[in-house]
Amino acid sequence: MAGKSLAGKVCLVTGATRGIGRGIALQLGENGAVVYITGRTLETPKGPGGSLKETAHEIELLGGRCIPVQCDHANDDDINKLFERISREQSGQLDILVNNAYSAVFTVFNNMGKKFWEQPLSMWDDVNNVGLRNHYQCAVLAAKMMVPRKSGLIVNVSSAGGSRYMFNPCYGIGKEACDRMAADCGLELRKHNVAFVSLWPGAVRTEMSMQIFATADLSKLNMSGPITDIKKAKQIFENGESTEYPGKCIVRLATDPDLMKKSGKILLTCDLGEEYGLLDKDGRKPLHMRQLNYIIPLFYPKLARVFGWLPNCVRVPTWVITLSGNKMY
Repeated sequence: MAGKSLAGKVCLVTGATRGIGRGIALQLGENGAVVYITGRTLETPKGPGGSLKETAHEIELLGGRCIPVQCDHANDDDINKLFERISREQSGQLDILVNNAYSAVFTVFNNMGKKFWEQPLSMWDDVNNVGLRNHYQCAVLAAKMMVPRKSGLIVNVSSAGGSRYMFNPCYGIGKEACDRMAADCGLELRKHNVAFVSLWPGAVRTEMSMQIFATADLSKLNMSGPITDIKKAKQIFENGESTEYPGKCIVRLATDPDLMKKSGKILLTCDLGEEYGLLDKDGRKPLHMRQLNYIIPLFYPKLARVFGWLPNCVRVPTWVITLSGNKMY
């Protein structure tokens, strides 16, 4: 296992049949960790989509060890049994939990352009049961394993939708709650040397997002939020991060001797990538979420000529992002 920075570590990535979860699991496995992955689909489906066995096979091809566990993250009993199994098989060891399970992508997409009162009330549970409540449940169970060992890292996969309006109110409420969960749980975990962070990837080229943009009739879709042009959204994702880039960030984060200084905070993959000198799988450096000459023209096309000439190093300060989400006057 020479050169494997996570050798001897035990990790759990929820929702790892495809997308960001799969990419994170691949990186953890490639770097030597024993990786438990979860999802509802065990076998490879006939149609588009991934499966637990498919992800596990890819990890094994990279020289890693993966244990796929089929479970429904909306079912408390399934989750309790999952952590009991990890504790039993790994003698109580769990080093990294990545809360990534999410079941509302198509629900959110299919209701874009509708006001919250025009959407079904079930939108709340579709978005925030698996995508929020389950994150808390997994964090509770992971903390019970990590605290006695005085070591661990919990990551909530969140997004900039926790700061500014994006897609619909339920989405933003859930993501901001994920961020606050990391802050408040991280505060209580600090004295036990367990870190809890909220990770904001940029636009990620997931299988699902690429499928949506490739097959949807873009002329018939409406976007709500700062980017109302679906074609601009497509452009953002086509130039986004690979699914494994957030995984690269988590690997380096987990091995950072100063990890506890980041606990309780929102971390952007683009900032971590820059700090750790990371490149994406294709060797390129993903666009920076705070890069002014990229962000401003996307949100405000009329200002493209004004901001387009700025060098790439000119960024929106993080304190501006923080204040932009402040609700108090």
